[in-house]
Amino acid sequence: MIPYAEVIGDPIAQSKSPVIHGFWIEALGLDADYRRAHVTPEALAGYLAERRSDPDWRGCNVTMPHKTAVLPLVDELDETARAVGAVNTIVRRGDTLLGYNTDVVGIGEPLDRPENRIGGYPRHVATYAQIIGTGGAARAAGVAMARRGEIEFFSRDMSRAMELADTFGLPEAFGHGLDQLGPARNPDDGADEQRYSHIVLNASPMGMEGKPPVPIDLSPYYPDTIVFDMVYAPLETSLLAQARARGLRTIGGLDMLIGQAAAAFTHFFDAEPPRERDPELRERLLA
Repeated sequence: MIPYAEVIGDPIAQSKSPVIHGFWIEALGLDADYRRAHVTPEALAGYLAERRSDPDWRGCNVTMPHKTAVLPLVDELDETARAVGAVNTIVRRGDTLLGYNTDVVGIGEPLDRPENRIGGYPRHVATYAQIIGTGGAARAAGVAMARRGEIEFFSRDMSRAMELADTFGLPEAFGHGLDQLGPARNPDDGADEQRYSHIVLNASPMGMEGKPPVPIDLSPYYPDTIVFDMVYAPLETSLLAQARARGLRTIGGLDMLIGQAAAAFTHFFDAEPPRERDPELRERLLA
């Protein structure tokens, strides 16, 4: 048998992780495999118990709806996973299951690129991120963005947004309903170059195939706003299409997906993925 890792979720057919990891395994010539496994919530504990005793299993990526459900099923959590309160990567080391959250890296990586530098003006007083969603992805976004500036949460259920704000040590007033989405205004009516640098980040299922779109009007947002949609199926969501039509900077779910997968790949196979071949990988994902 050869060492392998996999991605688990319910559903799982839509996952692009096997394409990403398979591309890197092939590019590096590794004797390894990466698979997908459909695991229902009822079967989750049994699945991990079985894999724990498989010497060829290196671990798994964890997608919806298991990112918080696996917390009591792993033996140790890294600092980021503990801060997020969700796990998207489980790694087997001997008899120990380690829980990581590489979504935070995946969110931060595209924002750190020169073309997506947060704020186009040197005198911006703060970075301000509107995070849409309250699940594990929103928690990861909260950790990533809190390191960069101010955050607020928005949800169809305002009470859940308020609870999440409280989890991050923020006043409940930092949790809002979706009807309150709108651009941050200049602090203290300051000059334009002193205003907030603005990010809209969708960390909810809205915009996915079969789901309603994010109910937001981007027309009043500043022209240097970054719109980041973590959804990758479809790749061109209605949110991204609206942002591009208005000339706003955009980051798609594929950027985040590749970034978080790279960190997980290193955990699984003790090898660095060939990121210089990202353009080729993106073509394969888009095929």
